[in-house]
Amino acid sequence: MNKLFESAMIALDAIWSAKLRSFMTVLGNIVAVTSIIAVVSLIQGLNASVKSAILNQAGADSFNIQQFPITRSDEEFEKVRANPRISMDDMRAIRRYGSNLIAAVMADSGSRGRVTYRDKSIDNMRVQGVSPEYINFSSFDAERGRLMSATEVESSRPVTVVGWQTADRLFGSDVDPIDKTIQLEGVHFRIVGVSAKRGSLLGQTQDEFAIIPLGQFKMIFGSRRSLSISVRPRDLAQIAPAIDEATVAMRGARRLKPKQVDNFGVFTSDTILDIYHSATNGIFAVLVGVVALSLVVGGIVIMNIMLMVVTERTREIGLRKALGARRSDIMAQMLTESVVLSIFGGIIGTMLGAGIAVTIAQFTPIPAAIEAWSVALGIGITAFVGLVFGLYPAMRAAALDPIEALRKE
Repeated sequence: MNKLFESAMIALDAIWSAKLRSFMTVLGNIVAVTSIIAVVSLIQGLNASVKSAILNQAGADSFNIQQFPITRSDEEFEKVRANPRISMDDMRAIRRYGSNLIAAVMADSGSRGRVTYRDKSIDNMRVQGVSPEYINFSSFDAERGRLMSATEVESSRPVTVVGWQTADRLFGSDVDPIDKTIQLEGVHFRIVGVSAKRGSLLGQTQDEFAIIPLGQFKMIFGSRRSLSISVRPRDLAQIAPAIDEATVAMRGARRLKPKQVDNFGVFTSDTILDIYHSATNGIFAVLVGVVALSLVVGGIVIMNIMLMVVTERTREIGLRKALGARRSDIMAQMLTESVVLSIFGGIIGTMLGAGIAVTIAQFTPIPAAIEAWSVALGIGITAFVGLVFGLYPAMRAAALDPIEALRKE
């Protein structure tokens, strides 16, 4: 342990005595680790935000049935573009035939509309029409007031629950929005509740919306829109069988033959997250290529510099061997210098990468999350690079003949 500490101190002294050369030597490592820390931090922060938003919208304990499945090309979409719209009959079929594993079924539809209150208005606001069971799927709590009751939704009363930012923009902080009447596409609605604040995702607010009864939604935006059906299983562990049960109910209601493919799509929150992760995997693949290239270049530079160091310190190495230093001692000393030099680049890269990630998160909607494992990985990789590419110079140093080394001028 004392020898290792002494070697590390000698290595740090060598780095400090040639600061510019040391910095240029580890520039490749700095670029590699900066890339690792910055990109991983941004992607991890983005992952957490996207996952939270998806779970808030889709729900971790439910699945969704829509008109179209996920398609990845125009050819795939052409095969499903003729799918019939999702209707209330489909929802009733799932409720009627899928009763063993399914606890609740809800239909909803969404659009964009203009909402006004006196001289204030919000254009292109998200409006969602829901069936009476929506309270079993609500992804938010009412911060003020209450949620719409099943009776109000069933009878299509003109009531609404609005998002926190919607209430703030229309009423400000001085006016209580509860029981106030707003106009949505010219139709009057009484506010019964305001949701708790949920924040934003990639600069897009999650708090600007209005939820109204599905019957009112159809009267305003038309009844020919395709619906979305949310299904909650009785037991989360039984979500796969519940999906099968709902699928059978949908196929039966649509009179599909055994060999006919489903003319609807089934989604879970995991399905959407898998699609998102498959997209970010491409970023990781590019990152791996950049990092690998930078590390190889950095490793070659370190090896060449260490070979030059061996040449510069030939007499010192010869003197140490003449005084009894073993080959293993010389190798350990040179490897320690190479590893410490490489880790020095890793530490600088870590600080730069973290700084870049925090700066981007500060001035853009992209969040950042600096993970301990990415820091450990970045520094660990640079230590490995220093070990591998320092091995050959260390072997050259250890193989020097002490007599010939002492004659070196």
